[in-house]
Amino acid sequence: MTAHSTPDTAIIVVAAGSGTRLAAGAPKALVDIDGRTVLRHALDGVFAAGPMQVVVVAPAGGEQQVEAEVRASAGERRHLASVVTGGATRQQSVAAGLEALYDGIRTVLVHDAARALTPPAQIAAVAAAVAHAGVIPALPVVDTLKQVDGDEITGPVDRSVLAAAQTPQGFPRGALQEAYAAAIASGEEHTDDAALFAAAGGAVRRIDGSERAFKITTPADLERARTLLADRSAVPVLPRIGVGTDVHAFGGEGDLWLAGLEWPGEQPLSGHSDGDAVAHAIVDALLGAAGLGDIGQHFGTAHPEYAGAHAEVFLGRTAEMLAQAGFAIGNVSVQIKGNRPRFSGRRAEAEQALSAALGGASVSVSATTTDGLGFTGRGEGIAVTAVALIHPLG
Repeated sequence: MTAHSTPDTAIIVVAAGSGTRLAAGAPKALVDIDGRTVLRHALDGVFAAGPMQVVVVAPAGGEQQVEAEVRASAGERRHLASVVTGGATRQQSVAAGLEALYDGIRTVLVHDAARALTPPAQIAAVAAAVAHAGVIPALPVVDTLKQVDGDEITGPVDRSVLAAAQTPQGFPRGALQEAYAAAIASGEEHTDDAALFAAAGGAVRRIDGSERAFKITTPADLERARTLLADRSAVPVLPRIGVGTDVHAFGGEGDLWLAGLEWPGEQPLSGHSDGDAVAHAIVDALLGAAGLGDIGQHFGTAHPEYAGAHAEVFLGRTAEMLAQAGFAIGNVSVQIKGNRPRFSGRRAEAEQALSAALGGASVSVSATTTDGLGFTGRGEGIAVTAVALIHPLG
């Protein structure tokens, strides 16, 4: 994607709330946390998640300050961002954001600016997971819950079937716009976009959320955000580097899978999953950089659910694990050693597939034949080395 190409994904950042419960004397999104506003922190995460159209819904009268926050955060992606004025309710504000979408947008995320510390990887993961259904990130409910009638406890609640919803929530554009039109026509108000989407007959599924994606609603929430940011700034925020290697012999069944692509007619690699040595080396590099173990620990033979899985499964789950651990992926560099397949003709396609699986992170891939030397030169298998750069979120 070039600097001025049009993305097919948009995110509506709802920043029009009054912040009454926060009692900070200003619209919630414009309250200072650590010298930067709630909105600025939210936008920093949005722009770090990858190229997408960004529509920020401002409180009436706060448009100029919101414009300034967008300019400060967007950098070279300023041309992808716009500001619209919100309505009296959240539903009206999102509807205003939908009116500002580019014609080519196919996927829409709706995000609360009040979830200011949401990891960029969570935003990217939601965007990548949207197909024909809605997608929400959610956390399991850990508190013991009770049914009540006034002050009286009337019974327990099974928390195993509950989840705490977060944002951004992602949807196919056309279906979301139809759902909003139906809600407006009926006059119904819903608690979030997933409920509105489901009320119109849309299916919604969940992916893992993040503890950092909590909503700043009360003074205690604001203090929690300030504490997390202070803890982060107490030590140098340094990037971390990981190295991963993987080797597979030729000899599996079916067609070759390599670098997230299928190679019809090429002899496959043997392995527990699809034998994609490129994906596996990337996983080890990322896990190593984050100090999260290795691929065998998380995806090995003790996890039969990954038998036959392809690159997008391994890489998507790894990106989620890093986000939950507080890391964002900077870039990944991969080198393939083997005399087949002929890689150069599909390099760009492979890099795009791997980047998409990692939520938009930059991935570069090179290949060498090793001048016919060694087991790779003899055509016995493929060896891959990957180097990954990650950095703390925020």
